Amino acid sequence: MNLPSAWTGDRLMESGTQILVILLVAMVVRWVTRRAIRRVVKRAGEGQVPDALANSRAGALLSDLRPGSGERRKQRAQAMGDLLSSIVGLVIAGVAFVMVLGVVGVPIAPLLTSAGILGVALGFGAQTLVKDYLAGVSMILEDQYGVGDSVDLGEASGTVEAVGLRVTRLRDVNGTVWYVRNGEILRVGNQSQNWARTVLDVTVDYDSDLDEVQSILAEEAESMYREDRFAGVIIEEPEVWGVERFDKDGVVVRVVLKTAPLQQWLVARTLRQRVKRRFDKAGIRIPSSAIPFERPAP
Repeated sequence: MNLPSAWTGDRLMESGTQILVILLVAMVVRWVTRRAIRRVVKRAGEGQVPDALANSRAGALLSDLRPGSGERRKQRAQAMGDLLSSIVGLVIAGVAFVMVLGVVGVPIAPLLTSAGILGVALGFGAQTLVKDYLAGVSMILEDQYGVGDSVDLGEASGTVEAVGLRVTRLRDVNGTVWYVRNGEILRVGNQSQNWARTVLDVTVDYDSDLDEVQSILAEEAESMYREDRFAGVIIEEPEVWGVERFDKDGVVVRVVLKTAPLQQWLVARTLRQRVKRRFDKAGIRIPSSAIPFERPAP
């Protein structure tokens, strides 16, 4: 069988050499770019952001050096590094493939046109998938939540177990695992970012001495704040905000404590127990009809 003139003799050797060079260059470029991305990811994970990102929103988040932010920073940097590596690899492979086709004599223009039409068709069919990935990238860059955070995503709430570019996995207080597509998350309530607050509303009878009630709340909250057990848990001095409202069952008095993330429920439970003990000793009654049903905290 005779080969086409474009594939014979010197032309065949020349084409083979050109293809080999293209593949070698593509491999070298891919290795260099992935190595550069790994170095950037490592520096970002350590809080050292390149000058090109220093003044951007992403740079501010990646350079966050607050206590406890290191692990979250590493997760964000690694996720973005993996995404960039995948994109760079696909782009380099695509360019090398098109160049090889040009070398062997395959018309590139019709191929690119067909690929463009196919890409548009796939784009329409994969809108949801693209939406999920773009939302995942934004969530990671903006540090909306991370593994271990307690979040409310609307239909599902609980502790985040995994954050991917397409899906977020979280487990609720009953142990149910929820998989939520990132593109479907319209709002996020993060209960464990930076700091939290215990807001305790105590209802007492209308004939109670409100000055005494507020004094007891202040003493018990201040006592917890001074204890070694709660050092680093309650991060600011408690405040008694006073009478919050008048209910049909009694007077509502509010006390608030600023806490470390995810510690607000522990502080609230402990303070309730201590306040109840002091109220019993002082003869201050909490109306039984004023005790609300509360959703269990994580």
